[in-house]
Amino acid sequence: MGCLKYLLRKEFTQFRRNKFLPRLVFVFPIVVMLIVPLIANMDVKGVNIALVDSDHSEVSSRLVSHLDASPYFKVKMVTPDYNAAWRLLEEGRADIIVSLPEGFERGMFSGDTPKVKVDANAVNATKSGLGSQYVIMTIVSALSEIAGESGRSVSPDPVSVRYYYNETLDYRFYMIPAFMIILVLMVCCFIPALNVVLEKEKGTIEQINVTPVSKFEFTLGKLIPYWLIGIVVLTEGILTAGFVYGLWPEGSILAIYLAAILFAFAMSGFAIIIANGSDTMQQSIFVLFFFVMIFMLMSGLLTPLGSMPQWARGITVVFPPRYFVEIMRAVYLKGASVAELGVDYLALAAFAAVFGLIAALTYKKQG
Repeated sequence: MGCLKYLLRKEFTQFRRNKFLPRLVFVFPIVVMLIVPLIANMDVKGVNIALVDSDHSEVSSRLVSHLDASPYFKVKMVTPDYNAAWRLLEEGRADIIVSLPEGFERGMFSGDTPKVKVDANAVNATKSGLGSQYVIMTIVSALSEIAGESGRSVSPDPVSVRYYYNETLDYRFYMIPAFMIILVLMVCCFIPALNVVLEKEKGTIEQINVTPVSKFEFTLGKLIPYWLIGIVVLTEGILTAGFVYGLWPEGSILAIYLAAILFAFAMSGFAIIIANGSDTMQQSIFVLFFFVMIFMLMSGLLTPLGSMPQWARGITVVFPPRYFVEIMRAVYLKGASVAELGVDYLALAAFAAVFGLIAALTYKKQG
């Protein structure tokens, strides 16, 4: 590994002498974090509901039927146990808990209707905000229909709502971690690949091919600098989000950096694989752009996975950004730990190992 030190020195020297890349790395993340959260606005569909039925009455059964019949909702669980529904919310398998209190039907027909309780997971502020409003409208409509059948009227305010993890429903808080992911993705994916292809076009890679440098040393020499640069970019994003928007991680900062390192390993390895198979910079740019667009659209980065068809959600398991998205939002907004997100961390580690190995093996050393 003695040659690795000189390869790293060469990479950092090239980076420092480049007139554009240092500016890109240090200015671009700050500009993105300052401007994009202010203008990003995306609607989502698909709300998973856990319904706690403590009344076990005809009215509660009809409310369940109304919610389940709506195209906006999917009733994941009907249970008398609130703790079971809460676990579903914590695990991300439910977005909203609707609780029907005991004696709801009796109170409704006696003129003293108890409030329906709605608890929403506000990590995705847009989804929880719109979803809870749709739930309220559906419940009010159903109660009005039931009350009308018996010639009665329903309470004008039968539902109380509480939001968790993002109580202000600020959409920026949902998207800011996504923008950090995009920054790391761009730096650790595009720049290493373009660097390798540029050396091919200039012919300098031929000089390395005739040296005793091994495939793994060459690959590490190309990857390590951009792992470090990715961490710098992420740090800029965290500091900008904290000082400008007041959004600091609820969970451990080390959990975020561990995920970022594994993600940087995986995506830079993927980029080198693309570069090893490309002969020109244009070719590598088009191929990388194709994959990066798929990663961004089908990883839950911009739209929730729950809004996608079942077949599309199955495909996303082979996309590394999916796991980094889950980790960033869970740690940032919910304060989740590494142990709670162990599957996502292991998936990123597996992608990093596989892509790194393939990157080294696909490098064709001739000399």
